[in-house]
Amino acid sequence: MALVSIITVNYNSAPITEQLLNSIQQLNCHQDTEVIVVDNASRLNPVPQWQLRFPEYKFFRSEKNLGFAGGNNLGIEHAKGDFLFLINNDTEITSDLVPRLLTIMIQRPSIGIASPKILYYEKKEIIQYAGYTPMNFLTARNHCIGQFEVDLGQYDNSSGITAYAHGAAMMVRREALEKAGKMAENFFLYYEEIDWCEQMKKAGYDIWVDTKATIYHKESMSVGKASSIKEYFMHRNRILFIRKNATNTQCRLFLLYYILVVLPKSMYKYTMNGQIKYAPLLIRSIWWNFTNKTDSNNLYIPSA
Repeated sequence: MALVSIITVNYNSAPITEQLLNSIQQLNCHQDTEVIVVDNASRLNPVPQWQLRFPEYKFFRSEKNLGFAGGNNLGIEHAKGDFLFLINNDTEITSDLVPRLLTIMIQRPSIGIASPKILYYEKKEIIQYAGYTPMNFLTARNHCIGQFEVDLGQYDNSSGITAYAHGAAMMVRREALEKAGKMAENFFLYYEEIDWCEQMKKAGYDIWVDTKATIYHKESMSVGKASSIKEYFMHRNRILFIRKNATNTQCRLFLLYYILVVLPKSMYKYTMNGQIKYAPLLIRSIWWNFTNKTDSNNLYIPSA
């Protein structure tokens, strides 16, 4: 039977991660699994305690915050599985989740990454993700299918190719990973899984959503609170994604759009919302893209 490596990353949220580990123990698995947890330089090291509480799992700690991509890549380096299931630590899984995703990937060797349908944990009848629409490379915008809809089974027969997997839950074929490479760590936070899907597609693999497989995500349904880190990386990486994946013409048009439309619109929003402190970060995020190559590891992390 295929070995599945379940990988999650913890950063200063040990109680949430422990809830996930408890839910994994309830998995209905007929195939072999291994569980790998990476602690991404949390202020307090939870690994020694976890090793006592969950001796069947594997724990690794980075002394440096590697970001979402780097933390998962560290877990991948230690994984032995034929398939790797990357899940956010703030998720709780359903009993047949892993077998369902594994079955569809074995049946369809063209699939490089598959995500399940994602429901909000706080309101389990509300959909967060049932697939993605393709990216508009002139605006770097797309749409999350089904988000905020009540789950009435309207997507249960919609499994198939989708534009992008969801970073909260992705089962990855090792063969595809070896051809496409790991996630680009210079994104650090946001857009890295979208870029990864593009690399998978370039390597000849499909991105899939299985809408009959379900996972619950504890992410809030409300719009996420603004922070220096979020504002900087959302802008920087939106541009970086286009630079890496669009044509030269699309990239030029996008940069023009960003400077003429996104920049003034964002400055107006910051002014009206009393968030003018984020304005220098927006300028810095744009300037980074004019002064760094797309594979640059020159990383600036704003204080939270």
